Amino acid sequence: MKISDIHRIGAMNPYKQAGGAKAQSGLNRSLRKDEVQISPEAMELLENKVTNKTERIAELKQSVATGTYHVEANKIAEKLLPFIK
Repeated sequence: MKISDIHRIGAMNPYKQAGGAKAQSGLNRSLRKDEVQISPEAMELLENKVTNKTERIAELKQSVATGTYHVEANKIAEKLLPFIK
């Protein structure tokens, strides 16, 4: 194989050709819109999760306000230990 073949100068660059096709497909993509559909079951689970969270937050606020919230120092120390080393 000759590296200095003069006939290769006018050869078509396959990367240029692929780039032109990508540009057109990108144009078609910009015209399309994405759509998401959430099932009723998923909506119900999401609503239950939010409700459970707000209930838990209310319970925690109540226990802090009444002074019955107990903090376990051992658990806090275990979580902080990797950051101290």
